Amino acid sequence: MPTDLDEWLDYIGRQHSAEIVMGLDRVRTVWERMDRPQAATNLIVGGTNGKGSTCAMLESILHTAGFKTGFYSSPHLVRYNERVRLGKVDASDAQLIASFEAVERARTTVLPAMPLTYFEFATLSALWLFHGENVDVAILEVGLGGRLDAVNVIDADVSIVVSVDLDHQSYLGDTREKIGFEKAHIYRAGRPAIFADTDPPQSLLDHARHIGADLRLLNRDFRYQVMGEQWQFFGKGSARHSLPFPALRGAYQLKNASAALAALETLQDRLPVSQGQVKRGLLEVEWPGRMQVLPGRPVVVLDVAHNAHAARALDDALGAMGFHQNTYAVFGMLKDKDIDSVIEILKGRIDFWCIAGLESVAGGRGATAQMLADKLEAHGLGGRFSRHVSIAKAYAAAREKAGENDRILVFGSFYTVAEILQLIQST
Repeated sequence: MPTDLDEWLDYIGRQHSAEIVMGLDRVRTVWERMDRPQAATNLIVGGTNGKGSTCAMLESILHTAGFKTGFYSSPHLVRYNERVRLGKVDASDAQLIASFEAVERARTTVLPAMPLTYFEFATLSALWLFHGENVDVAILEVGLGGRLDAVNVIDADVSIVVSVDLDHQSYLGDTREKIGFEKAHIYRAGRPAIFADTDPPQSLLDHARHIGADLRLLNRDFRYQVMGEQWQFFGKGSARHSLPFPALRGAYQLKNASAALAALETLQDRLPVSQGQVKRGLLEVEWPGRMQVLPGRPVVVLDVAHNAHAARALDDALGAMGFHQNTYAVFGMLKDKDIDSVIEILKGRIDFWCIAGLESVAGGRGATAQMLADKLEAHGLGGRFSRHVSIAKAYAAAREKAGENDRILVFGSFYTVAEILQLIQST
């Protein structure tokens, strides 16, 4: 059996031949062998974009209110430990190893031994750890879709779908209606089901009605209003006034914050949170790589935007930042993403692109620098980009070009942002 965390991560990565396998049969079988570990209260958060930020705000507010929180998310940026947090602190290597051992014991009792994907193994280990640590509330981010995602073995007390847009079409379908159907399956009969965007797919509405979920829609059952330098939240039976803007940048974060507050409203009897605790939680929330602005000049912005929906949000957020003489992009994407749409949406914000392939870190999924160059040429950006052998080299080139009044944008993939975060943390 593996002895340290790196060995364990290598081991669970080799368990199943496929990176992603949709379905709950494997994970449910092993979960049942583990005696169905789960926290006292469970919130499941899904959506195309915004689910991680919403989870982070829930974690920050509930932690501020004195509750012991567990937060499971994916993927990580620098260290696996980021995926599992206890009380806003990354799980230790020892805690993770103990949780992996528990999953492996249960897995190997199944004859023949049940192979699990990396994400399934990770999810079960997080559930076991949260149960063992007696957290008051577990905040669980859906990995992919909802209906067949490993997180969906949990019978959530409250479920949130933050947004529905096109991404992972090969797994979830090629329309918002198909994707909405998949994501709606984290909702539960008779329990609060939050939808936090302005255009709910009919498939999501139909499924919520079919199962009898307590569906709460943005601008129907809850809403928010900006009032100068503050904002207000109006729920189904309560309101919160004079709220500070979340520490996470971007106007779209108010929708995410409203989703979090709508969920907390339904749990007020079980997990009471005061106005002061909400304010402090919003001010202290952290979620790296999402419109993250690094200190110093030139301004450096890190954002994992990798689909059209996220690119539009990033475009709006960049526009709200104020004037910068030039914007230099450090850009790398996965080839199975909609690279054309992302370029088209953001090309008006970017003066020069420093591009690199992701094959060395993402394997066969990584778009090559030549592929990105061809895309930029096709969008009329010939002569406005340079190719580099790595994201680190692309970043170095952008730093060399940028003056104090310029801006560097690192975006396109978790892999892209992770490489720069690792570089910064090592210097």
